[in-house]
Amino acid sequence: MTTSDAFGFSGEAVRTAHDIRADWRRTGLRGALYARNVDTGDDLGFDVHVPYALASVGKLPLALVVLDLIAAGELDPAHPVDLVPGRATPGPTGAALFRHPSRIALEDLLLLMLSVSDNAAADAVFALVPPERVTATLQGWGCDGIVVRHPMRRLYDAATAAAAGDPVLALELAVRATTDGGGHVLPTLDVASATSGTAAGLVSLVERVWADDVSVPAATARLRELLGHQVRQRIGAELAADSVTVSSKTGTFLNLRHEAGMVTTSTGDHVAVAALTASTVAARSQPEADRAIGRAARAAVDVLRI
Repeated sequence: MTTSDAFGFSGEAVRTAHDIRADWRRTGLRGALYARNVDTGDDLGFDVHVPYALASVGKLPLALVVLDLIAAGELDPAHPVDLVPGRATPGPTGAALFRHPSRIALEDLLLLMLSVSDNAAADAVFALVPPERVTATLQGWGCDGIVVRHPMRRLYDAATAAAAGDPVLALELAVRATTDGGGHVLPTLDVASATSGTAAGLVSLVERVWADDVSVPAATARLRELLGHQVRQRIGAELAADSVTVSSKTGTFLNLRHEAGMVTTSTGDHVAVAALTASTVAARSQPEADRAIGRAARAAVDVLRI
């Protein structure tokens, strides 16, 4: 796609969108960005309706649906869930690394999966509220552009099946096997079969959560609180200051690096941001990609502030 796809509410916003896209390309990223001041409606971005496999960003809608069921009395936040090493979904954080059996309350699993992106915690929650129910609930709320199709374990199972347990080969496949239409040799990176979403859909969901315009206030208030506990941020990397709060969820798998959430400034600005990226570089460690997402969020917020 050409840079003409970039847009904004003003000339400065359009230039900012163009500059962000050019910066991403120099960094080896392709992707979609959408940022909107939820109070003024001013926005900017590019490729906002292009779907991407969401990886752990899919934990955000899962948490909202579970909190909605808790508020309705269908689920007990203190419900104990047993996690057994060897059976739990793998991952680099949280209960996925536990060496001993543990029992964790449902609401605390939500904290783990949002604060440190714990895959084992997320799949324990998916066992109670399956992906199909999450998607059906989102559709019932009129949340377009987001489809939750599978638990986190399927990401790892698909990569292992395609690359015979070779993480380097899996990364190379992730970089080189994507088609222009979003297809992929790895089904969990193929937008037709993966948990997927668009930048526009994620920004809309975040905006509705902050406006208490989806689910019920008890659920959205708790989700806002939980999103504020995320340990590692990308869109907040260049916004770190006492005067700025970022409440968000990242997603990382193979060459995917995402984040979606709300930036709140001390002057009362609320800017919803979604950055969905896929690296074209076959390297596991790419700190410059994270910094490029941070630069994008900072530039967008600077333009969209009142």
